[in-house]
Amino acid sequence: MATVLISGAGGLLGGALTPFLQRHGYRVVRLVRRPVRETDEVRWDPAAGTVDTGALEGIDAAVHLAGERIAAVRWTAAKKARIYDSRVRGTYLLSASLAGLSRRPRVLIAQSASGYYGGRGAEVLEEGSPAGSSFLARLCVDWEAAADPARRAGIRVVHARSGNVLSGSGGYLAPLLLIFRLGLGGRLGSGRQYVPWIALEDWLAAVYHLLTVENLHGPVNLVAPHTVTNAEFTRILAKVLRRPALFVAPSPLIRLVMGEFGQEILGGQRIHPAKLAASGFVFHHPTLEEALRHELRRVDPAGL
Repeated sequence: MATVLISGAGGLLGGALTPFLQRHGYRVVRLVRRPVRETDEVRWDPAAGTVDTGALEGIDAAVHLAGERIAAVRWTAAKKARIYDSRVRGTYLLSASLAGLSRRPRVLIAQSASGYYGGRGAEVLEEGSPAGSSFLARLCVDWEAAADPARRAGIRVVHARSGNVLSGSGGYLAPLLLIFRLGLGGRLGSGRQYVPWIALEDWLAAVYHLLTVENLHGPVNLVAPHTVTNAEFTRILAKVLRRPALFVAPSPLIRLVMGEFGQEILGGQRIHPAKLAASGFVFHHPTLEEALRHELRRVDPAGL
């Protein structure tokens, strides 16, 4: 039985990935900050730069998801520092620890983000597209580079540039569902900015794909193949929830209230999952309406 180490196992993605991998026959070991309470846990403290490396011996793969939540009402200087330190320093600590093991894992899947590309309008972005210049783009560049110790040690490193993961259990959709169910939904700014997204079920299957397909390495876009604009996303979500979406949040207001984070939202990225497609990955939910209906358990009244 192969053993997979997961950091951030208590979050939305890690909490879903753990039972998913267990159902596929993997033993899952969780990397935790608190004192160890179970045999399948390993203690680490990213802030202090410590990890129980002895307990890491024997793992076959690692999925690194831990880090300060990026979404916020507004990025303060302190919030940006926490985001950067937790993701860059945490990734470097884990990467260096894995590189120093006597028996290294075969693969490290390190979470990254679609924000790597910055706001690029309608430009179609693939894994080879250059990075943007925003805070989030610069973060992603350093975040991915922090895995270099593992790469230099011969570990296959994959950077999962995940779009907004859609789940009825929380995450990206949580604040939207509240607003839309109150009848207050609407587009952001012009609505022309593209929204990279992926259904949770497809995100889980994609991570499994990255674990098992040996020739995949470097950045891989974990986004659905049918990207939509914010206006389209708004319309389809309102349709699935059977609620109106008549409001518009003006761009100047978003920038005023949300500052730099608001500008990131208004930028958008039109991303194509080129490497997943080339490697034969098949999406269960390639279109937004289908994905939302599945994740929110909403049946199409037309039976489509």
